[in-house]
Amino acid sequence: MTDADRVAEPVKTTRISDTALIFEGGGMRASLTSAMVVTLLKAGIDFDWVAGISAGASNAVNYLSRDAWRARRSFVDFAADEQFGGWRYFARGQGMFNAEYIYQRAGAPDQALPFDWETFNSNPGDMRITAFDAESGDDVVWSRKDTPHIDDLMVRVRASSTMPGLMPPVHLDGHVYVDGAMGEDGGIALSQAQREGFEKFVIVLTQERSYKKVPQRFPTVFRGIFRRYPALGEALLTRWKRYNETRERIFALEEEGEAHVFVPERMPVDNSTRDLSRLSAAHRMGLSQARRELPAMREFIGA
Repeated sequence: MTDADRVAEPVKTTRISDTALIFEGGGMRASLTSAMVVTLLKAGIDFDWVAGISAGASNAVNYLSRDAWRARRSFVDFAADEQFGGWRYFARGQGMFNAEYIYQRAGAPDQALPFDWETFNSNPGDMRITAFDAESGDDVVWSRKDTPHIDDLMVRVRASSTMPGLMPPVHLDGHVYVDGAMGEDGGIALSQAQREGFEKFVIVLTQERSYKKVPQRFPTVFRGIFRRYPALGEALLTRWKRYNETRERIFALEEEGEAHVFVPERMPVDNSTRDLSRLSAAHRMGLSQARRELPAMREFIGA
């Protein structure tokens, strides 16, 4: 993908207003699912309502900024950046993923991962980004009205993506936020879309169809690690159940013809993979699958 991909506009765009587009998180597994962002942009399909949690929040805002180049680079090439993270940063308290750099510095103009704020701001599509309040145990859902400036957006994408224990929590407006995957649906914003009246969904998942999340093996250890935030500790210990139940709901909607679900045929990386060859291969796999599924998705959304 070249710089030309950043500015190339599709010949014709189709706006989709009756269907919610939802991106699951999953860290570097988004190397594969970011290919769906690229495919939708190349196809000129513009959803009016887009939700993302954790890595899915990055996919959502990259999609709304119409930036295929950044969508790929965020989860492939950028992993080679020496400031991306690692044990050295973790030991300094900056996190295994250096979130302050990734989300709040690298996106500036002329930096490693510049974000096209102007295009994002002019896109009429709305967004929902979810984070988890570590103190109260409540979800917070942000939309465009909460992000009048690029800094407001990026700190919220960071908050939604802050994996507990691996990255320092985000302090914002008097609250302490971590990864939205700790919330009500375990990381897939289905309930929020349904609350807002949607009955049709395009959902991009980051685990294979047969995947089942299992309970944490050492609950006492987890409660000890997060004793300062007991609500977070409990959310971590019960996330497996909420996540599995949400996926069951999603596949039921698929069976009923109310959802088109992109499910990786094979997920060759995990949430912390930084090997560029593996990440690049995952993205190519995602492109191949997304292109094959595009006609069925078009039929589902009427595009």
